[in-house]
Formats: sequence, structure tokens, C-alpha cells
Amino acid sequence: MEKKLNCILLIDDDETTNFLHKLIIDDVNCTEKCIVVESGQGALDYLTSEDKTKHPSPDLIFLDINMPKMNGWEFLEHYQNLNNNQQGGVIVVMLTTSLNPSDELRANQIEKIDTFRTKPLTSEMLIEILHKHFPSLN
Repeated sequence: MEKKLNCILLIDDDETTNFLHKLIIDDVNCTEKCIVVESGQGALDYLTSEDKTKHPSPDLIFLDINMPKMNGWEFLEHYQNLNNNQQGGVIVVMLTTSLNPSDELRANQIEKIDTFRTKPLTSEMLIEILHKHFPSLN
């Protein structure tokens, strides 16, 4: 890709999943930076950091539902309370192993969630998300 996103933020507590998803993102070569955090609180700390050199605002967030301490739903509650500067113009993709239909229904009712997808992230899925939400990259 000639044009790239500034930053993609992966929020997932599973190291293997993060490794795989980062490989996919790197392979598609669609972002300047891919940041991995393993908890909802870690993501909030990242987003509220004042140092945007070390912590650039993400354009795209991939969010897991099932995480210890602060799950994806709880993260979203806190995320919605951040100021507009900290939220940015971010696209949030809930990326989960959950096959529970109520999770997808719930996600569809939350304005901040742009897409609900089942893991694992694939190159095809990533490209589809980029085409849908970032047409200027095409």
C-alpha cells in the first residue's frame, strides 16, 4: 500500500493472537506503527498518554471481548468517556472468538463499534476493513 494508516492498536490479552495479528498487519503493510497492549487498562493508559511521539493516536483499534480485569465491554465504557482528542477519529473493530449471538447484537448497539468480526484476523479481512473504513488508502 502506498498510503498507510498512522497507527493500529491491538487490544488482546493473548500473546499468540497478538503475534499472529501483528504478522498479518505487517504483511499487509498498511500502517506506520502497530501497537500491542494486553489489557483494557493498558489501552486506556496508551490512549490518555500525553506523549504522542511514543504513543501516536490510532486510526484503527482491534478489540477483544474476553480479557481479565477489564474486558472489551468495560474498556468501551471508559473509552466513550475519554475526551474527543483522546478518542480521535478511530474505527473500532471488535475481534473475538465469541460465537455468542448476544455479543454481536450488543456490539451492533454500541455506536463506537464499527465492525464485529470473529478471530483470527486474516489478510483478506484486514483489507476488507481498510477498504470499507479508509477508502483514501485504496
